[in-house]
Amino acid sequence: MYNTSMLIENTIFYPRKIYPEIKKHLGSRQITVLTGMRRTGKTTLVKHLFSEIASKNKIYFDLERIDNRELFSQKNYGDIALELERRNLDLKKKTFIALDEIQLLPQVTSVIKYLYDHYNFKFIVTGSNSYYLKNLFTESLSGRKKIFEIYPLDFGEFLTFKKIDWKPGNFLDEKFNALEYERLKAYYEEFVEYGGFPEVALEKTPFRKRDILNDIISSYINIDIKTLADFRREKDIYALVKMLANRVGTRLDYVKLSQLAGLSRITVQNYLELFEKTYLVTRLAVHTKNPNREIVKAKKIYFCDNGLLKVLADTSGGSKFENALLSQLRLHGEIRYWALKTGREIDFVLDKKTALEAKEVPTLADEKNLGRLAKSAKLKKFRLIGRFPSPKFSNYIWGGAIK
Repeated sequence: MYNTSMLIENTIFYPRKIYPEIKKHLGSRQITVLTGMRRTGKTTLVKHLFSEIASKNKIYFDLERIDNRELFSQKNYGDIALELERRNLDLKKKTFIALDEIQLLPQVTSVIKYLYDHYNFKFIVTGSNSYYLKNLFTESLSGRKKIFEIYPLDFGEFLTFKKIDWKPGNFLDEKFNALEYERLKAYYEEFVEYGGFPEVALEKTPFRKRDILNDIISSYINIDIKTLADFRREKDIYALVKMLANRVGTRLDYVKLSQLAGLSRITVQNYLELFEKTYLVTRLAVHTKNPNREIVKAKKIYFCDNGLLKVLADTSGGSKFENALLSQLRLHGEIRYWALKTGREIDFVLDKKTALEAKEVPTLADEKNLGRLAKSAKLKKFRLIGRFPSPKFSNYIWGGAIK
């Protein structure tokens, strides 16, 4: 059962599902890299991780501070080591060093490489610009690091932040449970409406939730994207992001998007790749045993978080529900979709085995239809996922059961 929290530096720490894996990696010589969208809780995870290191031979640097950036900007890397010694670190022993927000100092990777190779340093680093981190770390720190991707909360973690008890389980075996629905429905509706950014989950008022979400998307475009793209196209980028939000759960048509945005098709495709590599969106590939067909088939677009979707577009309830489900399912296996030439499709295919279809109010007719589609796709397992109770039908998974 999950419902634990801990006070750290006047901030309550709520455990994330990925935390045990990150903590286990402390014992590895490799650099521990936490990346993902801004405000997903990377700094909180690192600070708590540091609090659990028994050794006193450790130090934390926030690279938002100019003095810390200056320290790691020195051209003579040996001088950096001397400065670390002046801060009461014994470099002859294993030394733990946390560097927060490393995207603010691009050249720091060469510093990390030098210190890693010449001292017994265990680095834990965070950064919100995943596109930059993945590419630069791959080039300069090959074999020396492991990347952990931090997403907004899934529904189980959302309940943990709300201090609500829940039990993990195999949701694929679930049937609609009226008691559990009544217990958790208000929380699930909040999750579908406002998503899983930690600050947003902890905020009580709708106005403040929207304010935080608007700040997150503004920072993403004005800070993260500006470091990677032509900042003069800021308005074009924002317009394209809003277009994508209005098309969530649908197949991408690059030609139409380029016409509406007034951008070339190649530019639109490049921006989509950038949005995906910086965690704003997910492009879902088609389920097929033919790799050539996978390339030809258009991908479906989803957003990383329903809260951002809310402030970007006036989406329908069904689209919001489907988008929320993707954020819930992504930790449970590989997700794809399946479609016929006629346009009929299966919303999600989990691990190439199970057909999953989102319906706000599922019915027996929906189940029969999904069964026929699953047979066409050669998938033996299929389940409906519902958002609201169905009057005369119960053989479906309630969305809130996916934790």
